[in-house]
Amino acid sequence: MTTVRHAIQFTDHGAVQSSFLTEVLKGLKREPKTLPAKFLYDERGSELFEEITNLTEYYPTRTEIAILERVKHELALLIGPEAALIEFGSGSSRKIQILLQALKDLTVYVPIDISKEFLYASSLKLGHDYPSLHIHAVAGDYTAPMTLPELNCRKKAAFFPGSTIGNFEPHEAGAFFDTVAAMLEKGDGFLIGVDLKKDIRILNAAYNDARGITAEFNLNILKRMNRELSADFDLEAYRHHAFYNEAKGRMEMHIISQKDQKVTIQSEEIAIQKGETIHTENSYKYEVEDFHNLASKSGFTAQKFWTDEKRLFSLHYLELR
Repeated sequence: MTTVRHAIQFTDHGAVQSSFLTEVLKGLKREPKTLPAKFLYDERGSELFEEITNLTEYYPTRTEIAILERVKHELALLIGPEAALIEFGSGSSRKIQILLQALKDLTVYVPIDISKEFLYASSLKLGHDYPSLHIHAVAGDYTAPMTLPELNCRKKAAFFPGSTIGNFEPHEAGAFFDTVAAMLEKGDGFLIGVDLKKDIRILNAAYNDARGITAEFNLNILKRMNRELSADFDLEAYRHHAFYNEAKGRMEMHIISQKDQKVTIQSEEIAIQKGETIHTENSYKYEVEDFHNLASKSGFTAQKFWTDEKRLFSLHYLELR
């Protein structure tokens, strides 16, 4: 379904309720139990994540923003004029505004996000701030293959900031690269943020902030299941747990049950033992060479990459060969 409002178009690919229910039940019946990280981002979850990005302990956002500010004009030369910019997981659209300062003649901006309400609100705000910008917002699951709206442009460039690529298992990251490659053509670009391996103390602090916002973000998925799936999770009986798994090179987020309990989700009953965890998110950290090798398997060549002085974070411009 497509709707038009001034210079903004909306296409809803429908992250359907049945998918949420099916994937939740599938994950909670596994051993160990899991929930897909994409379901952390309902409207409230997206708001909480925006709060996380402003926390002192959470370095990725401010570091990536600083890199973008430093290289935005260089990026404009790499992308070139009359391009379509496609952003996966657009969120509040804060980072795209840095690129818009340099991409003066962008043909169309295509934000794609699973949180429909958050996407619509941020697109309307962006349209108000940039009245001459043509925006075609797409609500849907960007991890699944989708058909883009028709884009009348000289070149396409995908944008995937925030190191969200780290949320994917390596084989899932490879599949996502394949999905993006299918949306692009030879010579099109892919600008992507990637978190780097670093001191474990920095990582643990970033996912266990003193204010408990990350904990609230993680536990919000229980509220969502209660609200949308008629589940009966006891919200006081779980706590947030995040740690760095050095063997796998990733941060892990879990929800830990504080007692033996049974949860009903619609007609299904799930037993959860005291101390049992529900694994909600991974965040893989990369070395630059390893990341370039991963991207190359889907036909991408690394044209250039940038890091901050402390090498906490990296930004990569890839090209489909």
